[in-house]
Amino acid sequence: MFEVVFTPAAALELVEAYDWYEAEFPGLGARFQAEIDSTVERTAANPLQFPAVLRGARRALLRRFPYMLFFTVNDNNLLVIACLHVSRDPRIWRKRT
Repeated sequence: MFEVVFTPAAALELVEAYDWYEAEFPGLGARFQAEIDSTVERTAANPLQFPAVLRGARRALLRRFPYMLFFTVNDNNLLVIACLHVSRDPRIWRKRT
């Protein structure tokens, strides 16, 4: 199992998404966080199951929310570099790799 680390930018995107969902409907932010946790567990257990998209970065789609995590795998850790809504331009994260 890989140790999972979020970059400051990815952590901020995650907090912003959580806050937005929680403002839309109380408790929805917690469900979003649970889905993030589930996706992080899946990526940490087997990161190579997710498609490589650019320069070694991989993409994991959340199952119940329209978000995706972009991450890289290095030795014993998994670095999450972005947490983006699927409607956003995916090139946003490319400069972070």
